Amino acid sequence: MSFAAKPYLRSVTIDPAADADPDDYPFSIPAVRELGVLEPHPDVTFFVGENGAGKSTVLEAIAVALDMPAEGGTRNVLREQQEVSPLHRCLKLVKGFKRPRYSYFLRAESLFNVFTYLDSLPGNPEPSLHLRSHGEAFMDVLQGFSGDGIYLLDEPEAALSPNRQLAALAVIDRLVKQGAQFIIATHSPILLAYPRAKILLFDETGISHVDYEDTEHYAVTRDFLNHYPRRLQQLLDDAD
Repeated sequence: MSFAAKPYLRSVTIDPAADADPDDYPFSIPAVRELGVLEPHPDVTFFVGENGAGKSTVLEAIAVALDMPAEGGTRNVLREQQEVSPLHRCLKLVKGFKRPRYSYFLRAESLFNVFTYLDSLPGNPEPSLHLRSHGEAFMDVLQGFSGDGIYLLDEPEAALSPNRQLAALAVIDRLVKQGAQFIIATHSPILLAYPRAKILLFDETGISHVDYEDTEHYAVTRDFLNHYPRRLQQLLDDAD
């Protein structure tokens, strides 16, 4: 395929005409309120930040604005969805000239419910993904993606061992080279190491670009692994 087709999603902004009260959730979150112009990388974009910083909220809103279900899955997953924030109604998306053939919103926390829904469909010929471990089923879904698609992943490392995270990187790279675009919210220093990516930090000042080795995920993990006896002693002594 032509890589000029990417990115499928070029930018995300808050619509100036949207009725967004800065004191109401989710606009009370600094990174949402100061969203500005979010321009995903044509290949891979990572959202990073502390819990509650807004990365999953923004990812979910983008997914719903792209007609994907809030609970996860493809556009064809038609079931009663979990409650979502109103952010998706306030987003203005600028898309590429070519519409992707495939899309998937994959969130680890609700993957079980999506698999149960798929099992309930009449005539579903596939073996149940419930027969696999969480990590195996997650990898099965990832390996089933096509190059001509946009994929949003919410904290995929929750289902994956370190070795599986490395395997996931290889799959993501293969799909990117075939034309896929990924937006991934993660805490994983392994996934963040992907070389062709934009890392966006969500914090109290808004959203900013950060290099891999400047992320807290890299710095804390490297420091702990290099000095773990001392760090454990400091941590546990402080706890006492």
